[in-house]
Amino acid sequence: MIWYLRSLGKRKIIEFLVLIVFVVFFLVPLLNLLILAVSGKWQYPALLPQSFSLEWWRFVLSQDDVLSSMWLSFLIAVVVTVSSVILCVPAAYAFARISFPLSRWFLFSFLLTHAFPKMGLYVSIAVLFYKFGLMNTFVGIVLIHMVNTLMYMTWIPAASFRSVHRAQEESARDVGAGPLRVFWKITLPMAMPGILVASVFTFLSSLDEAQGTLLVGIPDYKTMPVIMYSIIADYPSTTGAVFSVILTLPTVILLLAARRFVSADVLAGGFQVK
Repeated sequence: MIWYLRSLGKRKIIEFLVLIVFVVFFLVPLLNLLILAVSGKWQYPALLPQSFSLEWWRFVLSQDDVLSSMWLSFLIAVVVTVSSVILCVPAAYAFARISFPLSRWFLFSFLLTHAFPKMGLYVSIAVLFYKFGLMNTFVGIVLIHMVNTLMYMTWIPAASFRSVHRAQEESARDVGAGPLRVFWKITLPMAMPGILVASVFTFLSSLDEAQGTLLVGIPDYKTMPVIMYSIIADYPSTTGAVFSVILTLPTVILLLAARRFVSADVLAGGFQVK
């Protein structure tokens, strides 16, 4: 018994140390970013700013390019998310419910977009876009963003559809419901948490995409990440911190809104080939 209590105490100490490392590694840079965004003067070796100011917030929000890039970024992210749901959810259902040759390999192929350096992949795609007149177009940007969202919108919903027991669907069929009604009333609602999680990841991935937009959309289409790069290059680091906070806020809000749907089972199950 004494040995067990001692081992339990050691385990708690290890867990506490891991928590401290997590806080230092992840939260301290974010805290530094927040402080830098409201600092007026902060020079080494001071641990805290000598003065606080919202001057750079006013500067960033007064730029016409910044406001238009925000609107464009959210518009593209919404279009990409809706388009990905329309195209990928039926594919996810097929992977989960229909047995066909090489289904595992087709599902695995959606990972290939994340298996290579993005810029090399984007350059190859840009060559095709140039031939089809999609460079510097809204459609081209949406398509290049969807390259990164295929994995989220296929793997996670497929796991959600797979988790719906066939016995539940068969029970509805036994009482007279047709296949379409069973899908809309039974299968889709039960798989909806996974679809929502995938949609949140898709939206955030599109919102943060910079390289594809820079390659395909310049000069007429400048999203928030593209504008942020130019601001960081031309202005003090405080301006970059302000823009980083603005870019991070949607991520935090959406993840907090979707936290009731995010679970280890949903995420881990979404990345298993079965």
